[in-house]
Amino acid sequence: MPRQPDRPKYTVPGLTLAHGGDVAAVLQERLVALLDLALTLKHVHWNVVGPRFIAVHKMLDPQVASVHRMIDKTAERVATLGAAPRGTPGAVVEARSWPDYPLGRATTVDHLRALDAVYDRVASSHRDAADRLHGLDDVSQRILLHQLRRLEFFQWLVRAHLESAGGSLGATR
Repeated sequence: MPRQPDRPKYTVPGLTLAHGGDVAAVLQERLVALLDLALTLKHVHWNVVGPRFIAVHKMLDPQVASVHRMIDKTAERVATLGAAPRGTPGAVVEARSWPDYPLGRATTVDHLRALDAVYDRVASSHRDAADRLHGLDDVSQRILLHQLRRLEFFQWLVRAHLESAGGSLGATR
């Protein structure tokens, strides 16, 4: 079982220590998912090959940079709530409940299909986390909702490479 962040000794005005700790725990889960996403995006950037290589390769770096900003914002909010964000490789591995990204060197279509599934997981769990924060901490919820908007946009960019003219996501090689 992943270690939860230490309970804060203080938190932001308007939240109890217990609520501040609960919000920090939700944000810690998102921090792990975002750290994993940033590493996965960079892995794909390095290992994508084949037709549309340069388009996909260049599309991913701005996504990585944006996810890094999300990571920083999330970790800083955890710290603001009085908890210590855990962003070490060991903390990420310990807290992950999903399998590692399955592909190494692979075609653009194969990577984009796998990346679409990654974005499905991350965006869905971000939405669930934002729902859990509703009425508990509006500031943290807004952070997650802003991030969710970006994550959904990035997934749309990925899907645009997979989509047929008819709107199907079943692109061929």
